[in-house]
Formats: sequence, structure tokens, C-alpha cells
Amino acid sequence: MTKPVRIDVVSDVVCPWCFIGKRRLEQAINMRPDIPVEVHFRPYFLNDWIPREGISRTQYLTTKFGSPERYAEIATRVRDAAAQEGLVYAMDKISSQPNTIDAHRLIRWAEGIGKAAAMKQRLMDLYFTEGADLTNEAVLVQAAADIGLDPEDVSAALDSDKDVTEVTQEAEAAKEAGIQGVPMFIFGGKFAVSGAQAPEYLAEAIERAAQADNAAAE
Repeated sequence: MTKPVRIDVVSDVVCPWCFIGKRRLEQAINMRPDIPVEVHFRPYFLNDWIPREGISRTQYLTTKFGSPERYAEIATRVRDAAAQEGLVYAMDKISSQPNTIDAHRLIRWAEGIGKAAAMKQRLMDLYFTEGADLTNEAVLVQAAADIGLDPEDVSAALDSDKDVTEVTQEAEAAKEAGIQGVPMFIFGGKFAVSGAQAPEYLAEAIERAAQADNAAAE
């Protein structure tokens, strides 16, 4: 039995290239059906300065890019790249910029039932495609329920400090390890690939990691 190649995906739910990169990784995995993989999503705070309650999108774009208008050109490029992957980046619908610690807590809890990927996708679809506010607890609880988590349990957990420290430490550890941009894909704990690379490139990295694992096992 071949041991699955472990793929750690360091990313944030409000990072558009992470939205695109997740889809490209899925395509890469489909290109290599002969290689079993095990994907783990790791937290990263793209904007760790945003308060827990979030800020307006206009304020965020002004702080980060100078003005919403200056971001428009980048946004168009991202929207087109997303569309090529069958994703909708509805930039005009996004009105708030959330702090993402609660979103990362949901992904962590979803991993407990084997649904981390589904949780990650639901949160990114809500944000990029539907323009939902990811600091709104009702939105988060419904998203968790959509993928099979118990809404009452999730609501109580969100109201507590459960896993806040763990998620924060893991996100900070990624930055301390030198990860400056996301998505970052780590294959078999050996090869790191930065950015939303083409599926073919990611598929090659899966193959290299599998070969390295096999060589180490011999």
C-alpha cells in the first residue's frame, strides 16, 4: 500500500490567489489518480492587523493599495484568472474585509469530520462569489451546517475562545518559518511551491514527493 503524499496548504480564505490555487491543486490531484494524497489546510493571516469585527472593504483597499481604484486593475486580472478555473470573483459584492480567525477555526473543526476542504471552499465561495461577511456569526454557523457540522455546537464554540490560541500560533509560525506569500503548498514535508501555480506544475510536485517518499522507504 503506497503511503499518501501529504500536502500542506498554507493559505487564507480571503486571499484570491488561494481561492484559485485550491482549484488548481484539485486539478493537479486529478491528473495523478495513481498517487494517493492527503491534503491538510493550514491557517495564515493575510491581514493580521484587521480587528476581530472586521473593517469595510473600502477602508481595507485604501489602507492596503492607496484607494479602491488602484486595486481595480489587479482585481480584473484576478477575476479573469478565477473565471478560467470556473470560479466567480464578484469583487463588487464584497463590502467588508473580515478578520479570518473564526473562519480558520471552522476549517480546523471541519477537519475533525474529514470536511476541511469542503469548509474551506464554502467560506471562500461565500466571500468571493456571494460577498458574505465572514465576521457575521450567523453566516459562519450556516456555512458550518452546510458541510455537516452541528450548528449549535459551532455557535457555542465560536462564542468561546476554543482553538483561538492554537490557530493564532500556527498562523504566526508560518510567518516565522519565512512564508511571506500564500498560497504555499508543501509536498511531503520536502518541497514547497509558492503561488497559484499551473495544475501541471503542481502535479509534477506531487510526483516528486511520491518518488522521494518511495526512495526513503526503500
